[in-house]
Amino acid sequence: MKITEITTYVVDAGWRPWIFIQIDTDQGITGFGECSDGRNPRAVVGAIEDMKPLLIGRDPRAYEMRFWDMIRGTRQSPGGIAAKGIAGIELALVDIKARALGISVVELFGGPTREEVRLYWSHCGTTRARHYQLLGTPPLETMDDIAALGREVVSKGFTALKTNIVMPGDPASVYFTGFGGEPGTTDGAVSKRLLTQIETLIGTLRDAVGPEVDINLDLNFNFKPEACMRIAQVLESFDLLWLEIDMYDHQAIRQIKDSTSTKICTGENLFYMREFIPYFESRAADIFMIDVPWNGFSQSKKIGDLAEVYQLNVAPHNYYSHLASFISASLCAVLPNVRILEIDIDDVPWKNDLVTTVPEISDGYMNVPTTPGWGTDLNLESIQDHLWQNRRANW
Repeated sequence: MKITEITTYVVDAGWRPWIFIQIDTDQGITGFGECSDGRNPRAVVGAIEDMKPLLIGRDPRAYEMRFWDMIRGTRQSPGGIAAKGIAGIELALVDIKARALGISVVELFGGPTREEVRLYWSHCGTTRARHYQLLGTPPLETMDDIAALGREVVSKGFTALKTNIVMPGDPASVYFTGFGGEPGTTDGAVSKRLLTQIETLIGTLRDAVGPEVDINLDLNFNFKPEACMRIAQVLESFDLLWLEIDMYDHQAIRQIKDSTSTKICTGENLFYMREFIPYFESRAADIFMIDVPWNGFSQSKKIGDLAEVYQLNVAPHNYYSHLASFISASLCAVLPNVRILEIDIDDVPWKNDLVTTVPEISDGYMNVPTTPGWGTDLNLESIQDHLWQNRRANW
């Protein structure tokens, strides 16, 4: 079997793009992958184009060898954009291998450790605050609206949610200075007013969902350690499942963890085992995220297995399409140390149309895929109807 073509699709996902990869073979078997980057889609596509000469005419089933071909071909550009392109390609290769054998990726990697995966409703409030008109949901003008959303999460069977720093109003907003802002927003400090806003937001959600539903708050790259410590300490009484923080210094994360009883989660921005090892060795966090569309499946499996050696739980980062949910659920199914899986429930109206099979979700759990490959295909006709046409991400 030989690779004959590699095609990328940058697809409109409303306020960000999704990046899909299709790999065709001379035996008529096609595989699909995803490596969505909401801010640099053209850069990822460019990296994939540059790697095509390393892959066309090669056997797709030898996905480990193809991975190392791409690693060596990007040796002077490790991580980042190159890693995301490699991941998307590798995911499509793994899909081909499983399809060629007539089995699921879960079976290819040893069979399931579980039949269903617990989910948390991610970006709960975040998406409605910024894009309620596209979603067709009510605006979040007051904390009462936040409470109503919390009750909706429970009524739909979910036992966990994650939010960002949502500020209701007319219009509502979300605090995201770690990803951009006006002059004076780079300091990573938290004001007393913002600290009160965070405490009120999480307190409102806790009252709405009750004591049994888990709550996560994602701080992203917004703050320095001193601010994160203040936030974590203020939130201790709400018994969060985790406070999520992104930083490229494992000692800084460990400093935060040591300062509070609030559980800490990190890792979505890390690539491969070599970047996770310092965090694991220093026990910098309580739970670690793995981004499968940015690491690839076999590398994510290795990271998850390494986390098990350190007696740590993992939780895949899954801010993407349904294809990525099938991929991430497959990872959860082949690891023994999974905490929970992220999924976005509020999303663009055409999300279901982009795939041939949507995730089976009941009472806050997703069934593990069992059909060949990832368990779903891209709907290429719908993909063509929703291409990202020279737009910019709107966060």
